[in-house]
Amino acid sequence: MLLTDSDLQAIWLTLKVATLTTVILAVIGTPLAWWLARTRSWLKTPVATVVALPIVLPPSVLGFYLLVLMGPNGPVGQWTQALGLGTLPFTFSGLVVASVLYSLPFMVQPVHNAMEAMGSRPLEVAASLRASPLDTFFNVVLPLCKPGLITGGIMSFAHTVGEFGVVLMVGGNIPGVTRVVSVQIYDHVEALEYAEAHRLAAVMLGFSFVCLLALHLYNQRGRRSAT
Repeated sequence: MLLTDSDLQAIWLTLKVATLTTVILAVIGTPLAWWLARTRSWLKTPVATVVALPIVLPPSVLGFYLLVLMGPNGPVGQWTQALGLGTLPFTFSGLVVASVLYSLPFMVQPVHNAMEAMGSRPLEVAASLRASPLDTFFNVVLPLCKPGLITGGIMSFAHTVGEFGVVLMVGGNIPGVTRVVSVQIYDHVEALEYAEAHRLAAVMLGFSFVCLLALHLYNQRGRRSAT
């Protein structure tokens, strides 16, 4: 086979982390984007800044602080230990938490942009028809923001698949538990296994290309249908 068993194991683990991360981001990122698009609170700018931090913050910095917070002496680590969950670093759960925080802006920002572009007219029409806020959100806002949701989902999934610094800091390098594809490639290079690294890197390159191609094709189709 072109890929080793450990490569396939890393790919499967990466897909699980990326899928679960994308689902969680859709659940928490969509309401957050809606709040950012509609609120007039003074907290909007600070919250938006915090959400965007992973874009400019070095992954090792974010991973270090997550390691401290979720470690045995950190506030999150003490809380999870009190609940009998142990500590999150170097576990699959910790890997997912770190991935959610690291990929948060890639879900929130496209959805937020779509919600702002929607304008207030659809909400006014829904209110005139006496639709409840919940009905308006699920039956008006989400369908109109579908392009942003799909863009956010694809970008979040692809970004999670390709992350390295955060997952290495928080998850470590445990086979079958936290060793994702990016770390597996790093291991191949460290062991001077360039052929294995090349094959796995080629798979990642092809995957990234397909994700971006699908996103561009979807956006082009959306623009043509809108005209």
